[in-house]
Amino acid sequence: MIDKQNGTVRRFPLHGWLGLALVVVFWYLNWGLSGLRTHWAFTPLWLGYCLMVDGLVFARKGSSLLTRNRRAYLSLFLVSIAGWWLFELFNQRLQNWTYLGVENFSNLEYGLLASLSFSTVVPAVFGTAELIGTTRWVKGLKPGGRIPATKVTAVIFFVVGCLSIVLLLAWPRYFFPLLWLSIYFILEPVNLWLGNRTLADSVDKRDWRPVVALWMGALVCGFFWEMWNFYSFPKWVYHVPFVDFFHVFEMPILGYGGYLPFAMELFAMFHLFAGIFGRKKSWAYVNLVSED
Repeated sequence: MIDKQNGTVRRFPLHGWLGLALVVVFWYLNWGLSGLRTHWAFTPLWLGYCLMVDGLVFARKGSSLLTRNRRAYLSLFLVSIAGWWLFELFNQRLQNWTYLGVENFSNLEYGLLASLSFSTVVPAVFGTAELIGTTRWVKGLKPGGRIPATKVTAVIFFVVGCLSIVLLLAWPRYFFPLLWLSIYFILEPVNLWLGNRTLADSVDKRDWRPVVALWMGALVCGFFWEMWNFYSFPKWVYHVPFVDFFHVFEMPILGYGGYLPFAMELFAMFHLFAGIFGRKKSWAYVNLVSED
């Protein structure tokens, strides 16, 4: 791939080839073997996906999440573990998904293996979002509507987020979809008040490209999560009131819509952790849209 700025050829990096090899090998093992296998095959499969996508990003624009800041890249995995356990905590009340095969593990084994599996969520979504951000379609998006990043807007978001949490916990059968919005509505204002990076920074300027890149990144990852889960064991299955029809793999088709706001929640979580640990600058390196 040729770099238009200096005429050099960008090659697919070594870590990208390693990622591709991991995907091929562990996809085959996860689907080709019988019995328990996904508890050890899931993490290397998705680590391979993360590295492969990161390699594609590097080949397209000359930098990537991993090559720009290796320490920050590792932090994506740690934030991912904490972030997804939060969703698991809410699901104890919602019961929208359950895991088949967990009875084969002790609580300690399940906690450790699940944490490893959860660790790849954020790097997968952010990496895919960056890849999509290199496309002409995203880079060429025209300015959209403006949501002003004001104190009033932040308060409204925060109140709506808190109310959403109350509703989904009080009446989970009817308000369960609010899980995929409420955390973002709470954390985005908090990040604004703390001076952390937010999506409001770009939307206030009518630039929706980072948001669209995140949406599409999570949707692509969602497709692969559901596809690779379908023939896995252990695996997850869904119990979604009112919309449990027309499944694409295990997921009801309307459930894929939840991946869009989910990506925004991950973005808000990551930058909240960046602020908490004093890494506002070194971790604010997620470049969702290429300006090349």
